[in-house]
Amino acid sequence: MIRRDVLKSMTAFALLPSVARANGAAPFSEAALHDLAREIAAQPYVERPLVPQAWRDLTYDQYRGIRFLTERAVWAGTDTTLEFDLFPPGLYFEHVVEVNVVEDGVVRVLPFDFSLYDLHEIVPELPIEPGLGYSGIRLRTELERPGFFQEYAVFQGASYFRVIARDLAYGLSARGLALRTADPEGEEFPDFTRFWIEKPAPGAIFHKVHALMESPSVTGLYHFTLLPVGETTEVEVRATLWPREDLANVGIAPLTSMFFFDETNRNRFDDFRPAVHDSDGLSILNGNGELIWRPLANPLQVQVSSFIDNNPQGFGLEQRERKFSDFEDLEAHYHQRPSLWVTPGEDWGRGAVTLVEIPSDKEIYDNIVAYWRPRDPLVAGSEHSFSYRMTWTGQIAPQKPVAQVLNTRIGKGFAHNERKLVVIDFAPHEALPQDYDDLVVHVNSNKLELLEAQVQPNPETGGPRLVFSFDPGKVTVAEMRAQLFHQEHGVSEVWLYRWTA
Repeated sequence: MIRRDVLKSMTAFALLPSVARANGAAPFSEAALHDLAREIAAQPYVERPLVPQAWRDLTYDQYRGIRFLTERAVWAGTDTTLEFDLFPPGLYFEHVVEVNVVEDGVVRVLPFDFSLYDLHEIVPELPIEPGLGYSGIRLRTELERPGFFQEYAVFQGASYFRVIARDLAYGLSARGLALRTADPEGEEFPDFTRFWIEKPAPGAIFHKVHALMESPSVTGLYHFTLLPVGETTEVEVRATLWPREDLANVGIAPLTSMFFFDETNRNRFDDFRPAVHDSDGLSILNGNGELIWRPLANPLQVQVSSFIDNNPQGFGLEQRERKFSDFEDLEAHYHQRPSLWVTPGEDWGRGAVTLVEIPSDKEIYDNIVAYWRPRDPLVAGSEHSFSYRMTWTGQIAPQKPVAQVLNTRIGKGFAHNERKLVVIDFAPHEALPQDYDDLVVHVNSNKLELLEAQVQPNPETGGPRLVFSFDPGKVTVAEMRAQLFHQEHGVSEVWLYRWTA
């Protein structure tokens, strides 16, 4: 699928002169990569050249007609647990990346080899010039059964990467870094420009990928340790950044997804499907241990929400609707899209989990961005390190000690046509009392009067349903908050929502 952010950022991925080097070898160490990145950061940024015009002029179908021969994947047929494919340049991918393999402690660059591809008859003649290279990598492992290698991770386009676990389909993406997201002056998209892939030892269950990231404002070095273990794939990330200029609007561990519509805004779209989205909510475990659930929206204007915090324990974009009947889509399989949870590896200090929601009129566009924004700018000439763990899963992560929100519905009320009715279903949970009449409801808003809040059992879900209404009047934007309590303790997630007229 074509994505908004990918389309905007592809022009930033460029040709590296070092790709044209002879197929030599050099010793490998993370310390050497660190020195390389620091040296590059000390130099002015150099824009890299484009691939030849004929490659950039490829149509979508022509580009897809350049098919990698999986039997020729790097390390195919060896005793390692990892194989990887190489993506060709062209179409949106107007620049190339340097791909290096690390074997027995030695680095070797992979020169471009067009014989690795099977070409459909619609693919035109293409020039193979010195310095031509690949646009990304696709990792494969024995995800479901021994001897059968399936793809589970892709690094391609700017600093984007996508990961899946067993029985899941690709959905939301992650990035190395977000810069000036939703800024009126425009967003800057850093690029992964060089990769180093380590050959795993026989039987190893983890895979290591290192990436150099470059942009006019910053240089970065990323170390990824990927652990595909069935129903979840864990990715440990260690990143070091060297800003060339002060970075105020910076996003750490950025996530990118798509939300088109669901039960909250279904009336705006003429579509046979009940919902269309890769993710349906932002989940936050803040520094105080409070669990927050913020349903996503497809607003009419760009909306930026900041959840101020100190040392967050985690955040993520989740896909909680998991039944085919939630989407009724035989092709997109939205019910199989992964959720992604980020756990900081150290104290991140003060800042805000930031959610950006962008208006969208088509499901092909990514319109949701979530990331951690440090309170203090990253100062030019300094060095900053972050680490975090990413959990890609079809399950809800982390396990919730309170009742989670299953879904949210908003529409006209029954008795008062001018009122809106909000219906929130919570999952059953041991923290809830047996008698839901013992629950105390806390609902409030900064601009609206929330009326007639009541809880009733939902026999279909087995959990409680919270219902309340409000009259929007002339209010155009309002924040709402709801939570269930028992004996003065919160027994549900904190439900937050930004209502817009």
